[in-house]
Amino acid sequence: MKAIEMIIKSSEQHGSTIAVHILSCGDSISSYKMGSGLYFFVGAICGTRTHNHVPDVNSVQVFMEETNESSVAAPETVEEEQNQPEISLKRIRIEEIIEEEEEDEDRIGTLPDCLLIEILSRLPATKYAIRTGALSKRWKHLWTSVPNLIFFHHGENQPRSDFYSFVDKTLAQCRQLKLNKFRVYSSYDYRFESQVNNWIHYAINCNVEELNLTLWNIECEAEFLLDQFFFISSCFTDLTLSGCVFNPTGAVSWKKLRSLCISHGNLDEDLIENILSGSPVLETLVLGNCYGYRRLNITSKSVKNLVFSGYMVPDDVSDDLADVVEINAPNILSLTIQDDLLLWKVLLVNVSSLVEADLDYTKCGHYETTPKEAEEEMLKGFILNLRHVQELKIGIFCFKVLSRLEAKGFIFPPNLKVLDVISSPLYSDNDSLELSDWSNSDSAESRDWEVLLLDDGHTGDEVS
Repeated sequence: MKAIEMIIKSSEQHGSTIAVHILSCGDSISSYKMGSGLYFFVGAICGTRTHNHVPDVNSVQVFMEETNESSVAAPETVEEEQNQPEISLKRIRIEEIIEEEEEDEDRIGTLPDCLLIEILSRLPATKYAIRTGALSKRWKHLWTSVPNLIFFHHGENQPRSDFYSFVDKTLAQCRQLKLNKFRVYSSYDYRFESQVNNWIHYAINCNVEELNLTLWNIECEAEFLLDQFFFISSCFTDLTLSGCVFNPTGAVSWKKLRSLCISHGNLDEDLIENILSGSPVLETLVLGNCYGYRRLNITSKSVKNLVFSGYMVPDDVSDDLADVVEINAPNILSLTIQDDLLLWKVLLVNVSSLVEADLDYTKCGHYETTPKEAEEEMLKGFILNLRHVQELKIGIFCFKVLSRLEAKGFIFPPNLKVLDVISSPLYSDNDSLELSDWSNSDSAESRDWEVLLLDDGHTGDEVS
């Protein structure tokens, strides 16, 4: 973050160096002076080969590096400088640049607006792009045309009302006709509903492609009610919605949507069907800690990737139907089940087209038998229903449950290949080491994965 903060500091306050390497178009490597002590190093390649590689015109990488003030500061006296036995090549180079630039005109102005805007669009938040307007007249209004708008609210540093006012004022000054990305990450309560709706309308009017609306509160409950206008906007290609209330009054129409991620949402089966039928080209569906349904019926031929990331019901919500969730997705190719599952079990009804699967979940609550038996029963059901997949990854929790199953005589399907054991920050380094030793075993069983049998020494190591 220091590299980003550097660009927004006044050049009169710091002697900073910004290295902007552009692998897209422009001139040969050169330097540009902006204000007092602020330099842009622009390395650009256009139609020329570097190490037998022609950069893609659409790839622009911005790397910014702030040098220590002491590295560019002049020595206090000439005598002191003469007494130094050696001057670093870095310092010599910086001094040469300063001398050259004092003789040259401001060549940053020769770069086209589209290239400067592309540079600004790579910054991690819009506030940094705005602050570059203080560098010179050349940059004063460039940020208003950046096609990516990204807003983060850090509650400990900024009152929430100030953040919402900042977003309002920013959008009032923007001039772009097309938005590629619009992202907002903020805490929320109902007082700001009209403002958030105005932001969404602005983004939709700019034909935004990627919209990320992450709104949270202390209870992690969905509170922001999405307008019906939102459900019939066909400009979206990528949607991430967290903390939003879904209550469409009519049919959903997201004709271009390819990726949808919903977190902490109350979704019933009819609503899920409405969303899927209104998203004819949807490829990836991610449900993170959503609740309110007992069956995921995904029969769309376009959906190929399903991520079932947790099932958690808010404390003040009654969800008696959530003990068992069934997944019927005959056309998906990739399935991930992860995070905390506050369920008795998850049943795979039909995943016949599945090629790869990741099991990295933790089971908690809702046991009709003992916890260990419920864990083993669910994992055994997963493995038997996934025996046709080509690739399987399991997390540490599942590995420990599997070791207990093996100790009880469960035979791992001979044609099922486990590629990796996914490490997790919830477990200790000793757990990870144990798994590594197991997966790299030289035994014929481990090598060929024909029959997976674990040593008795693993069976006693259980998740508490």
